[in-house]
Amino acid sequence: MAAALSADLDAETALAAELFDTLRSRSRSALGVTRASYGEGEQMAHDLMRELGRRLDLEERIDAAGNLYLTLPGTDRDLPAIMTGSHLDSVPDGGNYDGAAGVVAGMAMLARWRRAGRLPRHDITVMGVRAEELSWFPAPYIGSRAAWGLLEPEALDQCVRPDTGRTLGEHMAQAGFEPDRIRRQEPQLRVEDIECFLELHIEQGPQLVQESIPVGVVTGIRGNLRYKHCHVIGRYGHAGAEPRRSRQDAVLAAAEFLNRLEAMWIDYESRGLDLVCTVGQCHTDTKVHTMTKIPGELWFSMDIRSQDNDLLMRIDRTLREMAEEIGSRRGVKIDLGAYTNALPGPIAPVHRERLVRLAGDLGIEHIQMASGAGHDSAVFGISGVPTAMIFVRNEHGSHNPDEAMEIADFAQGLKLLVAAVEDIDASH
Repeated sequence: MAAALSADLDAETALAAELFDTLRSRSRSALGVTRASYGEGEQMAHDLMRELGRRLDLEERIDAAGNLYLTLPGTDRDLPAIMTGSHLDSVPDGGNYDGAAGVVAGMAMLARWRRAGRLPRHDITVMGVRAEELSWFPAPYIGSRAAWGLLEPEALDQCVRPDTGRTLGEHMAQAGFEPDRIRRQEPQLRVEDIECFLELHIEQGPQLVQESIPVGVVTGIRGNLRYKHCHVIGRYGHAGAEPRRSRQDAVLAAAEFLNRLEAMWIDYESRGLDLVCTVGQCHTDTKVHTMTKIPGELWFSMDIRSQDNDLLMRIDRTLREMAEEIGSRRGVKIDLGAYTNALPGPIAPVHRERLVRLAGDLGIEHIQMASGAGHDSAVFGISGVPTAMIFVRNEHGSHNPDEAMEIADFAQGLKLLVAAVEDIDASH
C-alpha cells in the first residue's frame, strides 16, 4: 500500500514558502502588498501559478471571467473533480496570505502528488479565483459568482474601480477575458462536474491565536444582514433652553437602540446562538449640528452576521419592533431602511467530519469554529457543491500589512488538506 501523501511535506512546505516570498516581493506596496482585482498584482499572481502549473505538467484553463484552473488529471476522467483554491487579489496595502494561502496550498499539494509519482482517480483542480475583495469593485465574490453564472449583468457596467475610473467589464476586456459571456450569465462551472470544494484560508480573526491552536475546521460561513442607511429623525432644539421631557433627541434615541442591540446580542450569545453585530458608522450632520444644539438627525449602519439565516430574519423583525417602540416613546422616527441579506455558506457535514477525523488521526491540534468573514466557498456551497474549509492561525487579523501566518502553521493546514483530498479520492 502506498504511503500517505501527507507523511512527508517538507519539500512542499519549502515550495510554499518560496511562493509566498515571490508573491510578496512582486506585489510589495507602500505599507504591505497590493494585488488589485483585474490589475497587475493579481495578474502577476495568476501568472506565477501558471508557471508552476507548467512545471508540474498540469492542464490549464482560464474561463470567461479570468478565473484560473490548474488540473492534475485523474485516471478516471469520468469522475467529478476534487477542487480546492481561493483568491489571489488583496486589499490595498494588505497582507500577503489572505486568499493566496489557499491557492499556494493547492499547488503544493499537486506538487506532492507529482513528487510521489502517483496519480489520483479523480481530477484534482486548483482554482485561482478573481476579484474576491470588495475594495476594488463594489460587488461581492465577483470571480466565483461569475464562474457560476450568478454575477448580476449590470455589475459589469456599474461597478467602477476607484483608482482607475474604469468599469469591471472594461477591466475584464482589457485583460483579454470575455465580459459579454459573463453579462449573459453563462456558467463556467457545473455542479455535476465537481465532487467537492475545499478551501484553505488564514483565519481573519483572533480565535486560533487566543486559543493557541494552529488549525480550525470551519462549521459554517456566516451570512449577514447589512443596513447601510439607518436614519434617526428627531427635532433640533436649543441645548440649554429645552427641558428633557420635550426633547426629540436623535442621538439619545440611537444610543438606546444600539444599547438594546448589544443586550440582545449578549442574550443570544448566552444561549449558544451564533451571532455577531457591528455598527460601522454612526454620525450626525456636522454641517448642521453644533455643541449647543439638540441633535435632530443621526445616521448609522449595521452589519449583523450568523450561520443561521432564520435567526437573522427573526432579528430583523425584533430590531424593527425596537425601533418603533423607542421612536414612539421618544418622539422620533428610527428608520432602519432596506437591508441586503447574504445567505450563510453551507459546510457539508460529511467533509467537516472528515477533516475533524483526519486532524485527530494526524495529531493536528484543531478546533471547530464559524467563519465570520465571507469566502468564495460560500458561493460554491450555495451553488450545491459539497464544501469545507480549513483555517490556519494568523496573527494580527487580516486586511492589513501585519498578517503573520507562520509557515509551520501553514504546514499543518497543508497536511490536513492533502490528507482530506487523498481520503476523498480513495473513498469514491
